[in-house]
Amino acid sequence: MHHLLTLDELTTKEMDHLYAQARMLKLGRRSPKGLPPLSGQTIALLFEKPSLRTRVSFEVAALELGAQSLYLSPQEVGLGKREAVADVARVLSSYVHAIVIRTFSHALLEEFAQAATVPVINGLTDAHHPCQGLTDVFTIIEEYQDVAGLTLTYLGDGNNVAHSLLQAAAKAGLNVRIATPAGYEPDAAVVDAARQEAQLSGASITLTNDPAEAASGAHVLYTDVWASMGQENEAAQRSAIFSGYRLDGRLLAQAHQDAIVMHPLPAHRGEEITDEVMDGPQSRVLVQAENRLHVQKAILLSLLGSNVLASLSA
Repeated sequence: MHHLLTLDELTTKEMDHLYAQARMLKLGRRSPKGLPPLSGQTIALLFEKPSLRTRVSFEVAALELGAQSLYLSPQEVGLGKREAVADVARVLSSYVHAIVIRTFSHALLEEFAQAATVPVINGLTDAHHPCQGLTDVFTIIEEYQDVAGLTLTYLGDGNNVAHSLLQAAAKAGLNVRIATPAGYEPDAAVVDAARQEAQLSGASITLTNDPAEAASGAHVLYTDVWASMGQENEAAQRSAIFSGYRLDGRLLAQAHQDAIVMHPLPAHRGEEITDEVMDGPQSRVLVQAENRLHVQKAILLSLLGSNVLASLSA
């Protein structure tokens, strides 16, 4: 068949043949030996927010691991609007082997994951950005090797990036200082949980409204945009409130002499970070961006690769 426009075009014999083929394909849906570890698998990218790094890094990760990816835009799906969230989750689960979701509401992600029967990966919500947090700590470990006892300072809005960074860093034994304007601190429950993890790893979590105090002697200076996606109408107000938290040469000079600079991108140059710092010799922003690919490969292998990691390290 070149097209299947209506079932009127098919004879009973042709339909029976399709059913038999589908049955065989369903029973034999396994990755052949000797091919890339995720050969034959499909990753759905269900995005309600625009993306550069998350989309491209997951697509390339899937491709290099032998899988294929399928991008679904907001207009195509309409989670919870055009179709119930649980219905989308169940249907996609019958087609693909894993689903990456990039959305606004974290509650929606949880509802989706509860209904799904394949692995669901959070590509970003308003509350958390776990792929970024893992990448951030991976980048710091790559730079310093032994990170226990080092200090990571985050400057700006206590947003989703700050939440995941707190969680990942506390588990790694990094001392974390979060400097935000009053009223823009990270969620208290996230901070409390991070402090419990920090107690186990021997680290500390400090919240302050003083960016200079937070930057003093730090080994990593980290910042993010002041107005995230969905907060565009607050951009002007936030710009005035956050102006003292700009990561510039003055703040960098107060950090450890070998401190590195990080930003998850996209950056609003001249707002939360200056060109001299972002493009300077201490910046690891582009390394950090590249590492999204490698970390997300590891995530996909962990969720879908079964014993692949063990066999690679044997």
